[in-house]
Amino acid sequence: MTEDSLSFGREAESMLQTLAGFTSEPGRITRLYLTPSHRAASGRIAGWMAEAGLAVSEDAMGTVRGVLAAGDPASGNRRLLIGSHIDSVIDAGRYDGTLGVVVAILAVRELRRRGVRLPFGIEILAFGDEEGVRFPITLSSSSAVAGILERDALDVKDSDGVSVRDALKAFGCDPSRITEAAIDPDSVIGYLEVHIEQGPVLEQEGLALGVVTSIAGATRATFRVKGEAGHAGTVPMAGRKDALAAACELVVAIEAIARAQGGDLVATVGRMKVEPGAINVIPAAVEFSLDLRAGADDPREDAFAAITEAAEQIAARRGVAISWNRDHDRSTAACAPRLQAALAAGIAGRGDGRVRSLMSGAGHDGHAMAALTDIGMMFVRCRGGVSHTPAEFCSVEDMNEAVEALVGTILALADQTADQEAPAK
Repeated sequence: MTEDSLSFGREAESMLQTLAGFTSEPGRITRLYLTPSHRAASGRIAGWMAEAGLAVSEDAMGTVRGVLAAGDPASGNRRLLIGSHIDSVIDAGRYDGTLGVVVAILAVRELRRRGVRLPFGIEILAFGDEEGVRFPITLSSSSAVAGILERDALDVKDSDGVSVRDALKAFGCDPSRITEAAIDPDSVIGYLEVHIEQGPVLEQEGLALGVVTSIAGATRATFRVKGEAGHAGTVPMAGRKDALAAACELVVAIEAIARAQGGDLVATVGRMKVEPGAINVIPAAVEFSLDLRAGADDPREDAFAAITEAAEQIAARRGVAISWNRDHDRSTAACAPRLQAALAAGIAGRGDGRVRSLMSGAGHDGHAMAALTDIGMMFVRCRGGVSHTPAEFCSVEDMNEAVEALVGTILALADQTADQEAPAK
């Protein structure tokens, strides 16, 4: 690959470096929703969209939107949506979310340079709230576009007591116009998102790009184990009701259930609280979290049922009480076969033609957009599968492939549309 053939990748890297400079914490990337650093990044994104020939606006939830009209006026206002997010976690990498926005701008600019007349318009969406770090909600910007934002979302507050509603006003948005952000489903042919994989599969298989089959459904639950405190030196082992020992047995059972089910199911216990937490007292109570994800809903439900059954058995055997609460459930968002086919066509036109399909274990704006229209996702290789840290890395070569493949995907969708609208013979 020659230096000139990497122009898209090199430009993407330069743009991402610029965005990395918009941060609330000098020396590391922290760009939370509706903060001054988010405002600065939005302004730069809007500028790049305008330079690419797009009509730019910002909706009432702070999403920057760039529209390219269809080449054929007869197509009406039907358009393809392409988007991702520009907010970040604390001490983030530079590729998560922002790569998808940059790749979309470069791809649409290239289509305009080639003089391609598409049978649909394109709207690029730079969402502001995918990570859910500042406020205890997530996907609020994409949910507004999809028309599913809950009414009370504007009333939740950050750790400083600032509500989403007040933060929007300070950002320059008008919360009273949020319903106007929603897009008419009949005007959309689908939604595409380009994103780093945030996992090791593509790197392990030596591939730059992959096609996502679904965005994993997720269940989050809190388990509580109630035992009996006692002196660590005087209560015999046979008579103990150790809440921590019971909790640990259940955690090991959770791992075993996930491993036995196989496939793409994953289970994680990431937080545990022990009471009273003294070195010489038998634990009386334990609370721990469960994060359960899978590429389909049935395996996730089956696993949760097996976990609760194991909890009941452990509780009975150890003489403790175990209760649980399902705090959050999100169903699987399947990617549309026609969009997967278009993405595969775009990727197959690059490299050796191999196309790898894989599930997304992480959540994305596509999850909200699935309520509006068909969704499709392209994954880009991420070194070591590392994400949400400064070590996050995507090569110039792979970013270049992503831009070229997205151009090919859009052209494949144009061919699909032409075939669908052609009169029957």
